[in-house]
Amino acid sequence: MSETQTSLMNQQLDALLYHETNLVANLANASALINDTYTDLNWAGFYLYNSETETLDLGPFQGKVACMHIKVGAGVVGTAFKDQQVHRVANVHEFPGHIACDSASNAEIVVPLTKNGRKIGVMDIDSPSLDRFTAENELELAEFAKILVQHID
Repeated sequence: MSETQTSLMNQQLDALLYHETNLVANLANASALINDTYTDLNWAGFYLYNSETETLDLGPFQGKVACMHIKVGAGVVGTAFKDQQVHRVANVHEFPGHIACDSASNAEIVVPLTKNGRKIGVMDIDSPSLDRFTAENELELAEFAKILVQHID
């Protein structure tokens, strides 16, 4: 994906969510936008932090069926949330404690979502191709996440 497409995607997200603060609606449109913009994906969506159960619960997504609850610290999703750092994994089968919600997924990138110190959850994107996500994708998606959380109350 070119820099222009990414810039356009992030601008489109900001415009799409303008004056909208409904969490489910915003995450649904954000996952659809990622899925439409990027190629070679089999899952793009969100896991939301549930403080009562201390799990990450399945949120809006595009793609194949998914795990519904992930423990904080488990798999790529739980680890990225626990560490509050982007995790870009070239081969998920080599990631310690990988959770195989979909055996077709081979690469993954997970971006934590935090607003004003409040941990919201993560944005999770999977690909059937090994080493699908680049350092540029990581920067693009980190910016996408920053724009997204501005539209979440």
